Amino acid sequence: MHLAIHNWMKVEPIDVTVRRLAKYGYKSLEIQGEPYKYDTKTVRKLLDEHGVRCWGSVTLMLEDRNLLAQDEAQRAKSVQYTKDCITMVMELGGRVISVVPSTVGKIVPDSTPENEWTWCVEAMKEVNDHGRKCGVKIGIEPINRFETYFVNRGAQALALAEAVGPDCGVCLDIFHMNIEEDDPLAAIGAAGDRLVNFHVADNNRMACGMGTLDWPKIVETLRDVGYDGALSVEFCPPLDRTPANPYPNSVDLNPEGISDSERKFLEDHGSSVFSADFYEMHVAKSAETLLPLI
Repeated sequence: MHLAIHNWMKVEPIDVTVRRLAKYGYKSLEIQGEPYKYDTKTVRKLLDEHGVRCWGSVTLMLEDRNLLAQDEAQRAKSVQYTKDCITMVMELGGRVISVVPSTVGKIVPDSTPENEWTWCVEAMKEVNDHGRKCGVKIGIEPINRFETYFVNRGAQALALAEAVGPDCGVCLDIFHMNIEEDDPLAAIGAAGDRLVNFHVADNNRMACGMGTLDWPKIVETLRDVGYDGALSVEFCPPLDRTPANPYPNSVDLNPEGISDSERKFLEDHGSSVFSADFYEMHVAKSAETLLPLI
């Protein structure tokens, strides 16, 4: 196993991100699923210069991105977006992509369970075929019920992966598992060799080590199922606007370079635009907690 991190949580120049990862001992980056934002040749050169590699990407299912949309044209557009993310990963030398099938923040269905399952399986088969051609593994990621009504638990992700094909995998996220699974460690065991990626944050979605999760036991369980990929850090600290806030300087009040959709994505996760010091503290704490275990 090795330590990776996402970069969707902090909007900043990619070179700033990569230098920080190298500083704290991260081996790879799970780059945000915005393939139209990056010149892959430039990013790959930057990664090489700092001894960091691309582990993969995660789809950012914003706005009308939805692989089980009732509208056929919307589904086709979402499939193409996901395939473009896979192509980006391939060009960066990455290995996996975490796919959230439905729009994040959408918690009311548009059609019957049977229709949405059929549409999603068809879309995911096309996505998985493209991944196979690119040498990029697909990991279907369950997220909690407050962010989607579709695929919240590992068993659901496994059922979808099995319907898509024998080489389709799952990506588990211990923060979401802590909400949705009866036994998160058993869910890791059930995923077995379909587990292709693993996202980490503590139970409060702050840095690993700032909550109550048993990180030695989690890492031990991953080893027991033969997982040898990334522990991909994905903290998203809650926003506290009260006098009880223990981190009064956590929010960047004058952020630069952030789009409306990127800001909305953070706010929809109950968070905000972090200050540089607050963000770096989470990067450092996660590394301090996890590196001795792997």
